[in-house]
Amino acid sequence: MALREELKVQGDFLFKFRSYFPLILLVFGLAMMVLGKGSQTWLEDPAIFVSLLGLAIRVNAVGYSGKHTSGRNTGQGQVAEMLNTKGLYSIIRNPLYVGNYFMWLGIAMLTSSLWFIAVFTLIFWIYYERIVFAEEAFLREKFGDVYLQWAALTPIFIPFKLKWQRSDSPFLWKKVLKQEKNGFLALFLVFFLFDLLSEWIENQQWVINKPWLLVMLIVSTLSYIIIKLLKRRL
Repeated sequence: MALREELKVQGDFLFKFRSYFPLILLVFGLAMMVLGKGSQTWLEDPAIFVSLLGLAIRVNAVGYSGKHTSGRNTGQGQVAEMLNTKGLYSIIRNPLYVGNYFMWLGIAMLTSSLWFIAVFTLIFWIYYERIVFAEEAFLREKFGDVYLQWAALTPIFIPFKLKWQRSDSPFLWKKVLKQEKNGFLALFLVFFLFDLLSEWIENQQWVINKPWLLVMLIVSTLSYIIIKLLKRRL
């Protein structure tokens, strides 16, 4: 199999299972904390900010993306009826993946291990490079010159040219709630678990150092349950 086809096959496979990547990161992150005996927490507060930044990027990208665009279609593979080219998509081609990076970077930062953060960044790049390759092959075939012209003017991840174009679509809160409820809950669950585990490793006590994390975990859990119950109405 030629390299181009092999990368596409790998990308299609990874695209379907991309939601499991954070679980792998979580396992290794917890292992790093246990091995490090939870003594280094100097990146904990910046980590929360970085992850929330990633969530904010995703919320903006999802909220202003039009209907029938690619989203959480892990079971169906690549699905898109229209091409997003405005809003965050006017300055980078993959704002959702940039949001993912910052969300997971924050989790990696909880280990306070610079080498772990560097390894995570490298693995993320290799992993998503293949997903982007497969996704762009699909979009190129589906949208042809329209996609090629947009891609020629828009960077993949880093916004070198800030030629912002306002989205034609209104902000869709329903779409955000349906699509981001999992990430919202998972984010605060992970930070809460790391906070709890860190205290146990250091002092052998189950003490909550940041009560607001527990509050946000309760809020995100209740939000998740309510949205699931109202799913048919959203």
